[in-house]
Amino acid sequence: MTATLVLEDGTIIEGKAFGAKTDEVFELVFNTSMTGYQEILTDPSYRGQGVLFTVSHIGNVGINLEDDESAKPQVTAAVIRSLSPVVSNWRSAFSLSEWLCQHDIPGISGVDTRYLTRKLRDGGTQKAALSTKGTPANVLLNMVHAWNGLDGRDMVKEVTCEESYHWVDDEGSKWVKRPWTEDSGRSTVNRPWSIVAYDFGIKENILRHLSSYGANVTVVPADTTSDDVLALKPDGIFLSNGPGDPAGLPYAVEAVSELIESGVPVFGICLGHQLIGRALGADTHKLKFGHHGGNHPVQHLPSGEVLITAQNHNYCVTEGELNKNEVDITYKSLNDDSLEGLKMKNKPVFSVQFHPESAPGPHDAHDIFSDFFKMIGDKNGK
Repeated sequence: MTATLVLEDGTIIEGKAFGAKTDEVFELVFNTSMTGYQEILTDPSYRGQGVLFTVSHIGNVGINLEDDESAKPQVTAAVIRSLSPVVSNWRSAFSLSEWLCQHDIPGISGVDTRYLTRKLRDGGTQKAALSTKGTPANVLLNMVHAWNGLDGRDMVKEVTCEESYHWVDDEGSKWVKRPWTEDSGRSTVNRPWSIVAYDFGIKENILRHLSSYGANVTVVPADTTSDDVLALKPDGIFLSNGPGDPAGLPYAVEAVSELIESGVPVFGICLGHQLIGRALGADTHKLKFGHHGGNHPVQHLPSGEVLITAQNHNYCVTEGELNKNEVDITYKSLNDDSLEGLKMKNKPVFSVQFHPESAPGPHDAHDIFSDFFKMIGDKNGK
């Protein structure tokens, strides 16, 4: 069946439908990762977005039961060049189309993804609508123009857990290597530290990495107060990734501000990094087309070392509004010079914009988890 994709500028693209038969409105972003489509599609940071894959061939290894980053696909739609007609992998349980159909998510294939990527790169992220059930293009365009988009919205409430829980390693954990048991001077590992992780849309591979250091990890909902977190007497606090605009999360910024003042070590990734930035008095702004993919170079400013990183965000901390007497800038993007990491000078708080768990993506940044546990060890004199 024919699928129709309409962008807010009036562009109409037709292709072949797969997945569910439905209509959806979303923010269209492109992802440059070459592998890991299942991890991308289940990343809660994509809530409210449709993903345009720049890699040309999708679906060849199907969907397995181990590589999810959350309990279900989180994207609103998938836009691809070519859908594999054959699934060939010993772990595969479903085809991509079957899996998306089970979760009421539409897809369109046969699309000139290079053309669409250039359009988004040159003109910026756009709202879009996709129909896989024959809805006319003019109706889809009206749907796009009537949609308010993601700016200022609280998308986290759609993906956070309802109740606190203790993370227990799962089948996917066997793919995460445990750190060296010897202290290299860079990390403190295999100690039973107690970590409280805020779920703003947390990826399961982040939890697997935290657990791989021997930590006892308790995951709490996004609206958990700082008093409730501190009552758990954590050795460290982790602020997760998540979807949408950090400006729509004033309750989270308030909690993070209070946690920073508590003196407990705090580590943030992606949205967690942005919340720390806002808690420190900086604003956040929307990037032209965001950073989505597994090949983004960042530089560690203190050492000059360059890491190739996985990223997924549309918003960025505004560097000029940070107090440089309190905060050191640790990482910058080599693509657009945007802020990619910070560390407080007099408190055990640091954060990065990119994803060191690398699921999918290169492993250059894995040691950042070690830095968190070394900070906890230093704070506790161990």
